[in-house]
Amino acid sequence: MNKTVKNVLIIGFGSIGRQHASILQSISSELTITVLSAQEHVPFQKISKLTEIEKINPDYIVIASNTSLHFDHLCYIENNFSGKLILIEKPLFDTVRDQEIKNNTVYVGYHLRFDPALNLIREMLAGRKLWTINVICGSYLPEWRSNRDYRKTSSARLDSGGGVLLDMSHELDYLQWLCGKLEPTYVSNGKISDLEIETDDFLLFCGHSLLCSHIFLNINYYSRHPIRQIVIDGEGISIQADLLDHVVMAYQDGKSYNYTWPNVTKSTLLEAEHRALLSGDTKCASTYLEGVATMELIESIWRVN
Repeated sequence: MNKTVKNVLIIGFGSIGRQHASILQSISSELTITVLSAQEHVPFQKISKLTEIEKINPDYIVIASNTSLHFDHLCYIENNFSGKLILIEKPLFDTVRDQEIKNNTVYVGYHLRFDPALNLIREMLAGRKLWTINVICGSYLPEWRSNRDYRKTSSARLDSGGGVLLDMSHELDYLQWLCGKLEPTYVSNGKISDLEIETDDFLLFCGHSLLCSHIFLNINYYSRHPIRQIVIDGEGISIQADLLDHVVMAYQDGKSYNYTWPNVTKSTLLEAEHRALLSGDTKCASTYLEGVATMELIESIWRVN
């Protein structure tokens, strides 16, 4: 861990903010963790206003507030501080924003990039011509947060930056990480289920990139049995991966391979992300500009739709 990182600030203390706090606490007892939140009962040192950040002078800042607040929170830090390491929970913003980062170092919380399955796939695909990639990701929104009414969560509300296109943008990020900038050719995106939400609950995306002729993506909020799978076919390679069971089956240059990672969980991936940023080993991390690229892809999907 970077010895210069001693004070951590977490902005927002919803479910993901609490996860970040718990994981950072477990990484090192030498880290002093402060939470910026309006909540009364927070088991950490707490502040309630952005103007109080100067008092604690954090080295590492995690922005885990509602997506609709990310831009304002980042702008405040960028305009008032320098030399800070910042992790913004995905997605970067609720829409494309024109904000250049000069004073601080910013990464976006696409922790799936630290999944060993995706890293293996990326290694296998290097230098190959790809024909098709099929990705499906679905889960049931009412079961995401067991202690909250899903209709009152940020995922269900337009003013909080919810909806599958923003909420479930991991797939858009890692597809561009694997095969370059995506160009949409057909998109269907909206609300089609009986979920009581204001936001979109499905995306059907067809497109391509310089490395892959045809890319198909299906994500939704309404699958009762969670699914997160990737099927890739190309020159000398076929891959089937399950990112929930952490299994990869591959046929590569005439040989078959099976891989599994039984101990991988969301918490281990978040921990790997924090350890990487704190140590300076950021080769897998999503940079600010990559986060902007994902927002631009989302914007292009909205335009096509």
